Amino acid sequence: MEHIFIIGIFLAFLFNFVNGLNDAGNSIATVVATRALRPLYALLLAAVCNIAGPFLLTTAIAKTIGTGVVVPGALTPDVLVVALFCGIFLLSVLTAKGFPISASHALIGCMVGSSIAAFGFSTVIWPDFEMIRAVALAGFFGAVCGSLFLAIIFWALKGSVRLGIIAGAVGGFSLMIVSLMAAGLLHVSGLLAIFIFIIISPTIGFLGGFFLDIIVSYIFRFSHQSARNKIFFPLQVVAGGVQAIGHGANDGLHAVGIIAALFIAGGLSEGFTAPFWVMAGSALAIGAGTVFGGWNVITKMAKGITRIRPYQGFCASSAGGLVISALTITGIPTSSTHIISGSIVGVGATRGKTAVDWKVVRDIVTTWIVTFPLAVSASAILYFIYSGVMKTSLFILNYMR
Repeated sequence: MEHIFIIGIFLAFLFNFVNGLNDAGNSIATVVATRALRPLYALLLAAVCNIAGPFLLTTAIAKTIGTGVVVPGALTPDVLVVALFCGIFLLSVLTAKGFPISASHALIGCMVGSSIAAFGFSTVIWPDFEMIRAVALAGFFGAVCGSLFLAIIFWALKGSVRLGIIAGAVGGFSLMIVSLMAAGLLHVSGLLAIFIFIIISPTIGFLGGFFLDIIVSYIFRFSHQSARNKIFFPLQVVAGGVQAIGHGANDGLHAVGIIAALFIAGGLSEGFTAPFWVMAGSALAIGAGTVFGGWNVITKMAKGITRIRPYQGFCASSAGGLVISALTITGIPTSSTHIISGSIVGVGATRGKTAVDWKVVRDIVTTWIVTFPLAVSASAILYFIYSGVMKTSLFILNYMR
């Protein structure tokens, strides 16, 4: 039994390392795209800030990972080890292919899949009817208001009213949910939060990047490009650091949540605890992964979506960092990949729809959509294989005795 705990802790740290490889593209994409820093220096900055993130913000994400999605009693060491192994495999393969995926959704999907395979669907903490109803009503009201508002704006500007309706619905839904949650009037947690934030995260990132770009462009509309660059090169580096801190506090605590769940499963802890050595090891693992960086992902994020100017890099990183940090404090395991991708698209869209490579965006969004069901299916299959191998091994050992 002690061996499986050691394996589980090792795999948890390894997951964070691979997570750092994939999400390095999020942390330094804009800095690399505008050449504000050399890639190696950008990676080192991101690594340091990723390590600092969990200590500067909150451990709320770790608690959500460890206790908020699957019933703690179903998170046995075997279930967690299978989930971690599957998550590491998926992240490694997709990072090598250059796809920026959500490590949060991959890990949670693997935990859900292996726990269902082991104990059935009752092990998942499903949202209750009242929560679903409240979210549906708030989202519907926000979508209707957003659609009407943007439809009128697009009609007045002689643009596509249909596009205004669709964009307004998505934006209104997202802003209404986030606003009510921030005001404490709406409670969303568990799997429901994960599902709806697949839509909300990139939308809020897009809106933040888009409007911040417009504001900055207006303020500096009379300044020369060289003067703007002198101002925004250092500011962009600072904004990238803030974004990496938020990322570290969100994704950097995945290993902490898993290890805490291992302690509970093994009877080593009665409740959720996060010892300093676990926090430090988790932060260092994601920082180390960031240093080595998945360059295929970095290239796609930095150059594949749109061409970014220094002030736009500042806008994208600032918007992304603030959104990531705000959602992290609430304990929602959102995807930093979704948010920063949305903010990069947002700053690109200010120059018109042709400024964004929508094929790349479509490929990235498709990856987001399939991540969770793929993780659930793969982890469930892997657990059945693992369980069969273990039963066969025990049968053979007993027979030989």
